[in-house]
Amino acid sequence: MKIVFLCIMGFVAAIVDAIAGGSGLITIPAYMIAGLDPHVLLGTNKFASVAGTSMSTYTYARSDKIDWSLMLRLAPFSLIGAMLGVNTVLKVDSTILEPIILVILILVGIYTMLKKDIGLVNNYQGFNSTSLKKGILVALALGFYDGFFGPGTGTFIIFSLIKVFGFSFVMASANSKVLNLSSNFMSLILFAINKKINYSIGIPVAISMMLGAFVGSRLVVDKGDKFVKPIFIIMALAAAVKVFYGMVF
Repeated sequence: MKIVFLCIMGFVAAIVDAIAGGSGLITIPAYMIAGLDPHVLLGTNKFASVAGTSMSTYTYARSDKIDWSLMLRLAPFSLIGAMLGVNTVLKVDSTILEPIILVILILVGIYTMLKKDIGLVNNYQGFNSTSLKKGILVALALGFYDGFFGPGTGTFIIFSLIKVFGFSFVMASANSKVLNLSSNFMSLILFAINKKINYSIGIPVAISMMLGAFVGSRLVVDKGDKFVKPIFIIMALAAAVKVFYGMVF
């Protein structure tokens, strides 16, 4: 029954993640309910999540929603940022970021809610040297954040791609998966090396998350930007609630 429960939660989480990010808001509590050791929990979650993100990336790529020319320039910096973030968190308490991230997540959610036209039209016309430099800084910073702290990473990536490059929500969701996948990859390697992955749980949940990611990414492609925007706002504010809960309790 534990495996069935985790697979169902993984499936739902992957649908949400493919649309607006935030699978950990669903899967982490599910693993806790199932009674996994905290370190094994994080490693197993990363293993299954990477599988789901890989499927989302594949599905979006097949739908021609990913600008590979841009993403292949940014993804290495996301990976480098994650490496730096993981190394830094071993030396510095990540809780120092909590109040800052809480405020930023709330502001992102409110700003997106109030700005009616944001992300509803794809204004992306390619990249130039200025936007590429901004994108590299974003990839490096959010890769670092993902390795150092994590909550709301997908939300921040989507919002940043919209603001820097003029992507619509659909295009931002699609391209964000490439950056998210690259930053998650380093964490997965470290968990695997340290034998913190429960494969008997991780493999079936990974399969469920791949199915959920396929469904979620197809919904984005078929339903469009007006479908993604409210879910994005909900996930931004849900991530803020998660951070606030962690601060208080």
